[in-house]
Amino acid sequence: MYKDDEDNSQRLGLMVTGIITAAVVAAVVGFAVWGNSGDSSNSNTASVAASETVAVDGDRVVVENGVVKFYFATGSSNLAAGANEALADVVSGVAQGKKAVVSGFHDSTGNAQVNEEVSKQRALAVRDALTALGVAADKIELRKPEVTEGSGNNAEARRVEVVLE
Repeated sequence: MYKDDEDNSQRLGLMVTGIITAAVVAAVVGFAVWGNSGDSSNSNTASVAASETVAVDGDRVVVENGVVKFYFATGSSNLAAGANEALADVVSGVAQGKKAVVSGFHDSTGNAQVNEEVSKQRALAVRDALTALGVAADKIELRKPEVTEGSGNNAEARRVEVVLE
């Protein structure tokens, strides 16, 4: 074997090792961030609007036709800033005798079991926000939709909806 061939082989080996190392580091950091995403006090910026289309990956909350919709970044269950304000009408409705129904949806990417669990964690984060606003636990129903895969693009599919019944 020539020296140039050995150098090329070593370069290739180092490059593959570097790529694998980078992938492992990214996975560890990703899981660490995802594991800490259940802390609903760590909110990202969002907007509360009467009607808004979510086209970007990020935490957002909108109120649309009386339905409070929380949108989430990939792998996150952090509630968007403005969550309490968006839930004000729900809190009022519960005080008038209605029940808050919380349903979680997920996108179609990745592992289905992981998606189901993240969807559940998101719904629990919204439930926790409602209880923090004074809504009694027996006035909140966590309802798993028949089809948990949300509609729309992936950013729109990763959501929790709150309705009054």
